[in-house]
Amino acid sequence: MIASTQNVYFRQMKTLADSAAARREQGKTLLDGEHLLEAWLAGGRVLQQILVADAEMETYWQTRCPTVPVQRLAPHLLSALSPVKTPTGVMALVEIPVSSCSARFGVLLERIQDPGNLGAMLRSAAAAGVDTVWLSEGCADVWSPKVLRGGMGAHVHLALVVDADLCAVAKTFPGVVYATSPGVPQSLFDVDLTDAVAFAFGNEGSGLTPALQTAIAQVISIPMPGQMESLNAAAALAVCLFERVRQQKNVRA
Repeated sequence: MIASTQNVYFRQMKTLADSAAARREQGKTLLDGEHLLEAWLAGGRVLQQILVADAEMETYWQTRCPTVPVQRLAPHLLSALSPVKTPTGVMALVEIPVSSCSARFGVLLERIQDPGNLGAMLRSAAAAGVDTVWLSEGCADVWSPKVLRGGMGAHVHLALVVDADLCAVAKTFPGVVYATSPGVPQSLFDVDLTDAVAFAFGNEGSGLTPALQTAIAQVISIPMPGQMESLNAAAALAVCLFERVRQQKNVRA
């Protein structure tokens, strides 16, 4: 069992947990919690190493994944790697997959900086059946432990393209790309979303940049009969994606 913060292996894992640059350079990241490990395995992905905090977990994962090395760390060390205050006691080292960028149902995310919001958006995207998510430069690191935790396994089901040129994506996408804006006459509920479609969402505070707004010709509004002027980005994304799901279901029916 590794118990020292000066241990070379622990320091390598700590760098991966804390540094987006290290994750990009090494092409690896850390999954936190049994749910994420099981989602990764269910998606046909491979765990490179498993990190556990006690002997019971060590035995379980040696039995569950007999070909994967299991490393035991002192509980305080595993806690130092985890993005949550109450770790589950198991993490895994995995390779970051390389994603293609073809899609019929996509999401463009521009400068989404809050890891929790980004994870929630990816979770909604995966639940709605989105193929590809393009993320601009300036987004939170999509492979950070916090975003992975918020995504709850969504990363396994999505093609994730980071540092994407969203203007180029908007111009070459094989269907219609929509942005949302309050007060626009055309409603989300009045447009045909049954063919290839993508939705663009911008920074939580400032929205889409002028350049991306110019690249997107179709702007719609989400009807809000209540007394609020807008929705946050994660809520707006979920509404738009599941309106597409509803329309697709009606077509199939």
